[in-house]
Amino acid sequence: MKNPLALLKSNRVSRKASLGFSLVEILIVLLIISILMTAGVMGLKNLSAGKGTSSAIATCESLFNEARTIAISKRCKSRLMIDINDNDSDDYLRRVVIAHQKINDDGTIDPNAWILSSRAYTLPAATFFSREHSKLVDESKIPEANMSGENFTARYAGNYVFYEFNAEGIPALTPTGESFIGASFIIGGGIRPKGQEPRLIKDAEKDLAGFVIWRNGRTSTYRNPEHMEIDTSQKKF
Repeated sequence: MKNPLALLKSNRVSRKASLGFSLVEILIVLLIISILMTAGVMGLKNLSAGKGTSSAIATCESLFNEARTIAISKRCKSRLMIDINDNDSDDYLRRVVIAHQKINDDGTIDPNAWILSSRAYTLPAATFFSREHSKLVDESKIPEANMSGENFTARYAGNYVFYEFNAEGIPALTPTGESFIGASFIIGGGIRPKGQEPRLIKDAEKDLAGFVIWRNGRTSTYRNPEHMEIDTSQKKF
């Protein structure tokens, strides 16, 4: 028969040994924590970027509706315009403004003079208009114009891409005769070093949003990049 005192002593030693963790166990726990923290940070980045494009595209749809309403109420052409004046500026591909044709005192319209209709809206940080993917229905680029006028101060005068509505609130014809009906408006989340075009980042390849403009001036939002017929493996946007 075993000595009860010896058994008690053995149990005490066993319990003391089981109270600690080995170095390997501690390293495994630290590795798991590191992986979970990395995944969490990446998830937060994607969530933040997604919110940026989602809120921006909703606001831009409202701005299109505002531009259409201005055209109808003033019975003249209006434009929604995106700044492309200086790619060293923070406003490049992010500042959105609305303008309408100048109405003279006698009620006539000056077709060559434009008036800013409202204050500018700036897309959220790291969110940019896509000149690469925003196109007319025939796949040609959205037209550009140099804008100036009596209330186009030095801050606003310059080059823009633009979408235009006629006095009935219907998407107009471009200066070269193409229609804005069916044109797409695409934005994306990414990075843009000063002086360069924006690029998608690895964890935001699908962070693109947009809509199409119909004949009645209304818009329909795209659900995903496949509906926009965009190859997300191409980083430039």
